[in-house]
Amino acid sequence: MPYTPHTEEDVREMLAKIGADSIDDLFCEIPEELRLNGPLDVPRAMDERQLFEHLKGLADKNRDATKVVCFLGAGVYDRYVPASVGAVVSRGEFLTAYTPYQPELSQGYLQTIYEFQTMVAELYGMDLANASMYDGATALAEAAVMATGITKRTVVAVSQAVHPHYRQVLETYCWSLGVTVRELPTREGETVDCSAVDSDVACVLIQYPNFFGVIEDLEQAKHAARKAGAMFIVSADPTACGMLPPPGEFDADVVTGEGQPLGIPMGYGGPLLGLFACKKEFVRQIPGRIVGRTQDAQGRSGFTMTLRTREQDIRREKATSNICTNEALMALAATVYMAAVGKNGIRRVAESTIRNTQYAIGRLTESGGRLKFPGRVFGEFVLSLPRNAGEVRNELLERGFLAGLPLGEHYPGMENDLLVAVTEVRTKEQIDGFARALKSVL
Repeated sequence: MPYTPHTEEDVREMLAKIGADSIDDLFCEIPEELRLNGPLDVPRAMDERQLFEHLKGLADKNRDATKVVCFLGAGVYDRYVPASVGAVVSRGEFLTAYTPYQPELSQGYLQTIYEFQTMVAELYGMDLANASMYDGATALAEAAVMATGITKRTVVAVSQAVHPHYRQVLETYCWSLGVTVRELPTREGETVDCSAVDSDVACVLIQYPNFFGVIEDLEQAKHAARKAGAMFIVSADPTACGMLPPPGEFDADVVTGEGQPLGIPMGYGGPLLGLFACKKEFVRQIPGRIVGRTQDAQGRSGFTMTLRTREQDIRREKATSNICTNEALMALAATVYMAAVGKNGIRRVAESTIRNTQYAIGRLTESGGRLKFPGRVFGEFVLSLPRNAGEVRNELLERGFLAGLPLGEHYPGMENDLLVAVTEVRTKEQIDGFARALKSVL
């Protein structure tokens, strides 16, 4: 029997109070044919041991990264996570995803968020960063919405080489606000055609490196934005910024990104971490919130929430953003990661990624693939195959390699193209094995 705290007498009293004869009267608006007339058809209950075995059986059906060699990226990457990350984030005082609202009880957590903001701003070359957002997709969409509010324009221009999922989230945000999304085509996967950027456009959105792994020409995109009086917004890979010039050096107004590569496991696609940094003149328009450093009455340093608009919680129609919380636990993981590897460590991770990527390009093109886009790449590249990429991916999975993402579903005409990701943890032996397996299935 289902658990309910109410006795039959309790139920009768409550029904009498509201003037209803039965509980069914409360659901009279639901058509009879849609109601459940009988018990649910669910399996029998299990004890704790049986349930654990059942869940383990379900988990064993997955092909996780301990069973296959992962060359799949497309926004979530198999990167090294230092043991210190798990050790810190699993401590009881940190084990919450929510923002610490009471500064007198949360100085340690508030300080970690302050350090996170500082390191993200430095990594992106920006003035400041917020206390994190849900993921890279919502961070980019929030940046676009912020730009429409600042410029009072109702069109956002986004490169087709921005992650397809990011563009879907952007479309959803903009549809709800009556904002038009204008897609900008690319040539050879890298050079964005900005001819459609005019005085209607609130912002130009670019990914760096883009979805195909190609390193975009930010200077060209920035020039088009400035000429039209639009804001320039970049969605940047934080690991790549350990070696590439950060977007701040290209005068970006806002930089967003996905923080998962910074010490967060892939986790079958989540949880993720949205990064959001901007110029100081936009500090009062940014979504989310900021942790600031201050002094108490005795002159001691302390940390507290600041510039957090209550409208996001209680007056949503007047809010600059309806994101009312952040990813504090994942931001902590990224903070521990960045502190553990340091500035030089992030650069070495980026350098190792580039070396492994170039080696993989050489071996895989020798095995029957062709590099589709000739530009400079970071961590990912598009491999054109002589047959359907989805079929090749499935065959390689049976040989122990998660080969990458077939692009035909997202880009019509690219059914034979495979997006391959190579991180710093891939070894020469793994890449060679992948190349041999690819040659055998082609």
